[in-house]
Amino acid sequence: MILLTFNIINSKSDFVKNHRIEEQEIVKITEQNTSAILRILENHNILATFFVEISLVSKLTNLIKKISRSGHEISFYNDNSTLADIETAKKSTEEYLGKTIRGIRQKDIFHSVAELKNLEFNYISNIENANILFPFQRLKRSTEISQMNGLSIIPESISPYSQIPYNDFVFQMLPLTLYKNMVTETMRNEDFVLIYLDSRQFTDFDRFKFKIPFYRKYNSGKKMEDKLEEFVQWINNNENATSRMKDFVF
Repeated sequence: MILLTFNIINSKSDFVKNHRIEEQEIVKITEQNTSAILRILENHNILATFFVEISLVSKLTNLIKKISRSGHEISFYNDNSTLADIETAKKSTEEYLGKTIRGIRQKDIFHSVAELKNLEFNYISNIENANILFPFQRLKRSTEISQMNGLSIIPESISPYSQIPYNDFVFQMLPLTLYKNMVTETMRNEDFVLIYLDSRQFTDFDRFKFKIPFYRKYNSGKKMEDKLEEFVQWINNNENATSRMKDFVF
């Protein structure tokens, strides 16, 4: 099973010299990037899970509604939010969607399982290996879903033969042929392969003058769209099963 997920997060607000974009425009870029992802998924009838960064939830109400209406799952992405902020976002989103927010993904700042259980989440999908650069570090650990305090803990996937994690940067950097081979091998050995990409990877960094490392520009923007399009087409052509996170876990 392929669990295709996307983190809806803004690009960092650092720019080249004498250039600046206001926060509202950065949010608009995030909306455009996410809309490009949605078009690709719709073209190939694939459903995914979108993890929306907590601080963006109140700014992306219409986009969140659009994602949900398209049949995709809405979950939350905690980068640096308080429990109170998470609770407020969860209640408001559930109210206007009429659906329960079941999942949360965390990076850097981790709230405890007990605290997230009290907020009535059902699963946690944390980011553990986001800063791995080339050459890729090889990892060895369990990739099985575990239960803790009534919550499902879903680990990042690792290729069994290369031990390379399926983080956003790996998808961006690896030749797609090699990446497909990784996915195929993982599905032969594991129950699932969890893939996540960031909405900011679909940004035209040169056009908007964002200041980022050169390796993060590689295959970004339109090239990233084309790569995702080819990947999901491959998923369908090979009749690989896909699932939203909540459907797979429950």
